[in-house]
Amino acid sequence: MTAFLARRLAQILPTLLLVSVIIFLLQQLLPGDPATVLAGEERDPEVIAQIRKQYHLDQSLPVQYLYWIKGVVTGDLGESMRLKEPVSKLVAQKFPVTLQLALMAVVISLGIGITAGVVSAVYKNTIVDYAVNIVALWGISTPNFWLGIMLISLFSVHLGWLPASGYVSPFEDFWLSMKTTIMPAFVLGNAFAAVLMRHTRSAMLQAMAADYVRTARAKGLSERVVIAKHAMRNALTPVVTLGALELGTLLSGAVLTEQVFSIPGFGKLIVDSVFNRDYAVVQGVTLITATTYILLNLLADVAYVLINPRLRG
Repeated sequence: MTAFLARRLAQILPTLLLVSVIIFLLQQLLPGDPATVLAGEERDPEVIAQIRKQYHLDQSLPVQYLYWIKGVVTGDLGESMRLKEPVSKLVAQKFPVTLQLALMAVVISLGIGITAGVVSAVYKNTIVDYAVNIVALWGISTPNFWLGIMLISLFSVHLGWLPASGYVSPFEDFWLSMKTTIMPAFVLGNAFAAVLMRHTRSAMLQAMAADYVRTARAKGLSERVVIAKHAMRNALTPVVTLGALELGTLLSGAVLTEQVFSIPGFGKLIVDSVFNRDYAVVQGVTLITATTYILLNLLADVAYVLINPRLRG
């Protein structure tokens, strides 16, 4: 186990270095000059020159990258050109919002996906199985922004049960926070629930055809015990890895959902920063998201090894 962790940790640093280079280079492909945008309508050449000097935009790309990565190593992600605030402060404000949405989405998707997958496998080739598969196909095919608009129209406009947009921290008002985030969390978890259902169904079918399940049935155990204690325990092992990876995907892929529901999270922050050519914020948010995804990948590998003793050797 120690050797496994050492190998995985040794892979993280070069991966993060490569990711930082890619993020920096892709950032340069954004059209427009941030110094010109910040200079305002008058666009005084002296002001533009001062802005370019202040943010090292007058230096070559390698020098700009070295300035940025030096700050990253020391914990300084730079300063937002538009908001004049440290990027680390903005990250600390916005990351918990997207994290809450992602965690709620994972809980919703696990509850729906695993239950539907198990039911579909148990009632294989019946009308229940076909119905669950149809719902799963619908979940995968439905665009997030369309589903979000439909939910707002139903639960906010027509029924008036939930707020149409906005966000309240759970530390300020827990139940109001749940009301403002339940719809966007369901939108995010909808597609993953469908994917999870298909994975769970496939794994359950394999487990239910295994020898140890036939042995359990031969011992006279009830079908409920066979499914819950024998088939599900082994079939759901891959779900741990899938859930951890999907959490990283949700953290980085909540852009459209946060825009539709006006949630002030990572997605909205990065969209606003791209439009305003705020290089430091785009680079910082993207790097934090990539780092989180890599660490969640490591956590998934470790959890998978802990759950499956055969991989510990």
